Amino acid sequence: MGLTFATDPVTVSTPATSANLGPGFDALGLALTLYDDLTASVTAAGFTVEISGQGAGELPTDDGHLVVQAMLTTFDTLGERPPGLAVRCVNRIPQARGLGSSSAAIVGGVQLARGLIRGGLELIDDEAALRIAAKIEGHPDNVAPCLLGGFTVAWTEGAGARAVRLDPAAGVRPTVFVPSERGYTATARAALPATVPHRDAAFNAGRSALLTHALTSDPGLLFPATEDRLHQGYRAEGMPGTTSLVAALRSVGVAAVVSGAGPTVLALTEVPADFHPGAHWHGEVLGVDGAGAVVKGGMVEHAERGPVAAGRKS
Repeated sequence: MGLTFATDPVTVSTPATSANLGPGFDALGLALTLYDDLTASVTAAGFTVEISGQGAGELPTDDGHLVVQAMLTTFDTLGERPPGLAVRCVNRIPQARGLGSSSAAIVGGVQLARGLIRGGLELIDDEAALRIAAKIEGHPDNVAPCLLGGFTVAWTEGAGARAVRLDPAAGVRPTVFVPSERGYTATARAALPATVPHRDAAFNAGRSALLTHALTSDPGLLFPATEDRLHQGYRAEGMPGTTSLVAALRSVGVAAVVSGAGPTVLALTEVPADFHPGAHWHGEVLGVDGAGAVVKGGMVEHAERGPVAAGRKS
């Protein structure tokens, strides 16, 4: 029996994310209340993408677009593709700024594909969806919070990516400072050494554990919990403005970190009203997204996700 594809469009809102959160390199992530809105329909032939907002006029408008690529990869796991796709992207997540724009496109594509297939949410459950998205992206730390919402701890084992979702405490108050220039993950990762001192690895292990506690139970500990020795220092030379802003925020007691690979800066505690980052930066207070990328329309009968995420209870 072949797949049954929806005749109605399917939609998904994919949240921005911040990965690493200081010491949680390649493991910790947080979903934020800034969204790309994606819609897809099955067509008779061909692949078209309409883009408005961030990336319009720059991103591919055919099957080279990351949303379409993720959709096709997801369909391929079930052995059948639809004859064509029409996708519309309303993008609000800044491109190449460390807020998970690529992960939002990948997770959005996986979710759209699931919604366009009869029984898609059961044929490809959240655990499988996470594995598909992480394999495309290369790391699970951004795709996990985008898919599941909240605060996530992600890792990779034999079968692929896994994650647990946790609820952040009410005192977590994310603010992002987004610069005008872009940054690229590959460049930032190239600045990292092949090995680090054992004492630095031990330091980060302790701070990552403390950060999990601080984010979920005691935000008063977020300042010491966000100290890092694994990646931010090595990347500092390549993004001096980001490094300076993190230092300025921390000098006034704000738990600030580099968001993902940068150049955006994430503050996890309240920023003083009289703090001014400079004209080069756009500051925006956001909330923590609790739902993740939830599918609506198409073949989806129940849009709400239950309390179990990626096979593990929160």
